[in-house]
Amino acid sequence: MPDPDALYRVAAAQYGAALARLGRAYEADPDRRSDLLQEIHVALWRSFRLYDGRCSMRTWIYRVAHNTATSLVTRRRGKAPALVTLEEAVAASTSDDHETRLDRERMLERLLSMIRALKPIDKQLMLLHLEGMDAASIGDVTGLSAGNVATKLSRIRTLLAEKFKTATGERDDA
Repeated sequence: MPDPDALYRVAAAQYGAALARLGRAYEADPDRRSDLLQEIHVALWRSFRLYDGRCSMRTWIYRVAHNTATSLVTRRRGKAPALVTLEEAVAASTSDDHETRLDRERMLERLLSMIRALKPIDKQLMLLHLEGMDAASIGDVTGLSAGNVATKLSRIRTLLAEKFKTATGERDDA
């Protein structure tokens, strides 16, 4: 059996940036985000004593990280009302001027805020999707079927797009 400490070091090096993005998506407050990230790393380190290789390391890491984040944030806040999604935020202008960058950052923060407001399972699905995982891989992490994941992601994206349009004042009847 591989050394759990060595597995953790590899995981932290390889997935540290993804875990930081996950922390940002789950928690807006920088201090709480730092605490959350620390909790995720502790849970991940502990979890490698049980890792038996039946799933990929990537699946294991995301499963532990999302379960830890969901549990901690839910305990802190109680149940949050459902909200938002995504794609249009990143489709902003590619200009390098300062105002455009600020607009892009505001849109990204608005989107993350909407994602934070989703129910835990919907948040988890969306964040895994944003990390580039396909429906089958997300299903491995969450325990849902790939078809169910694809359906839920489609609904979440539609909801988030509508919420994003509403938040930015866009109208379809213009």
